[in-house]
Amino acid sequence: MESVFKSGDTLQLKKAHACGGQWWQVVRVGVDIKLQCKTCGRFLNFSRDDLKKNVKAYKPSSGE
Repeated sequence: MESVFKSGDTLQLKKAHACGGQWWQVVRVGVDIKLQCKTCGRFLNFSRDDLKKNVKAYKPSSGE
């Protein structure tokens, strides 16, 4: 099964972060997916299934 998200992609989640930021950058893709808040720099880990449910908007990275 191939992952939809790749490192460097930008995501908007349904719920805002405590700092008020809504945009996250994918840092690492593996068993789980590590995201970094673009506003405050904090990190979160999501399982693939949980992240697919929580994504509101998706911007793929420009570099291939």
